Amino acid sequence: MPLFMDVHELDGPVSADDVAAAHLADLKAQGSHDVRYLRYWVDEPAGRIFCLAEAPSAQAATAVHREAHGLVATHIHEVIEGS
Repeated sequence: MPLFMDVHELDGPVSADDVAAAHLADLKAQGSHDVRYLRYWVDEPAGRIFCLAEAPSAQAATAVHREAHGLVATHIHEVIEGS
């Protein structure tokens, strides 16, 4: 399954607690889209969130975010994992 890294660039700071809640919503919504969100990272002061997911397509990964909380990524990239 392809691996995607998405980047959310918000207009201000974001809290790790808010991102954790959004991630839980993603986990609840992901099954119907054949997506598996694996990890996320937060840059609180810059308002940036990075999400890593296995998904059949970038559109499927985006659909999970849209359904779960409406916060779609600014950018999404297909990536290959290295060590």
